[in-house]
Amino acid sequence: MTATFAMEPMIPSDITIDKSDLPDLALDLERKAAALNGMVKPKTAIVLEEHMRVMNSYYSNLIEGNSTHPREIRKAMQGSYDSDPVKRDLQLESLAHINVQRQLSEMEISDEYLLSEQCFLDIHKMFYEGIPDSLRKVTSEPGSELLVVPGQFRTDDVQVGRHVPPTGGEISIFMQRFSQAYRLDRLRGQKRVIAAMSSHHRFVWVHPFLDGNGRVGRLYTDLFLKCIGIGGYGIWCLSRGLARTNAEYKASLARADHPRKGDRDGRGALSESALVSFCEYMIKTAIDQVDYMTDILDLQGMEKRIRAYVDDRGKGLIRGMGNLRPEATKLLERAFLLGEFPRAEVAEISGLSLATARKLVQQLKEEGLLTETSSRSPLRWAIPEHAERYYLPELSPI
Repeated sequence: MTATFAMEPMIPSDITIDKSDLPDLALDLERKAAALNGMVKPKTAIVLEEHMRVMNSYYSNLIEGNSTHPREIRKAMQGSYDSDPVKRDLQLESLAHINVQRQLSEMEISDEYLLSEQCFLDIHKMFYEGIPDSLRKVTSEPGSELLVVPGQFRTDDVQVGRHVPPTGGEISIFMQRFSQAYRLDRLRGQKRVIAAMSSHHRFVWVHPFLDGNGRVGRLYTDLFLKCIGIGGYGIWCLSRGLARTNAEYKASLARADHPRKGDRDGRGALSESALVSFCEYMIKTAIDQVDYMTDILDLQGMEKRIRAYVDDRGKGLIRGMGNLRPEATKLLERAFLLGEFPRAEVAEISGLSLATARKLVQQLKEEGLLTETSSRSPLRWAIPEHAERYYLPELSPI
């Protein structure tokens, strides 16, 4: 494999795109994501994004066959690790994924950097530097054990199922073509969304790293969608949709590896129709996840679930949690609606005396339902584990 023609087309042709459902799907995603973004106050979005980093880590690792429950991930975030070394290492893997998400969210990402080799190398390095050596070992085809080097493309030749990626010596050539094909200054409108989804497959097809290509690819697609301005990214989680349709995700990736089927299937070495189908699957999956979070974060629906949570606390139906005054509903609803509120308003919001309201707020803070950055800061909405199945039903496994 000596020519990058082997992975063309990098994106479906304009004629093919116009004949497909891709423009309408991409526009639907843009509009729905923008609407979701507009529903959520900035401070509430911060809470949701931090919460979703755990879920994104869980679902992305689940796709790779590593199932570390979000409960165990949060324990690890607090410094509590499983006594079983295998489970402990998987907790560390999840923390590494979360840390990469957090670091990427804090970086200023230029269009040039997004499409550069260095972006992929940095994501891989950030992830693999955070995991133990036991998870960096891979077995080569002859049976020898190799150690993944963080932030370095592979030098060995590999085979992934039936797919034979470019040789180790050709990777940079293919990644340079990748950088050229998806230049954002050459893409307009919905074609950017289509490019983001196309790039997901083409990166995995190149398989530039010895291991971690799936995780790096999903982290990269997250970053790509955020950089092209898809609203609310971080509030919704593409990996959740991919994990819930894992068999279809992997089958769709594999189909997009297929060679061109005749003169009516594009002008590259790979099937253009299969790439269109892959992009359709990815965008539909993204829309499904945006719809899910839009329904969950609907104000009336959330207020109803907050009331149900407080009511069930009063009935003793939540294991390990005691009674909670019904006035807590008003405080929690206000915190969700605004993201945070001044602590001086607790009596007015709750309708309680100042002393009683302060006592209730102290309970809500101790139970993780409200948070603060200082003793005088506003009180912020939060999502403790015991309230998650009420606030965000079906997000986390039981």
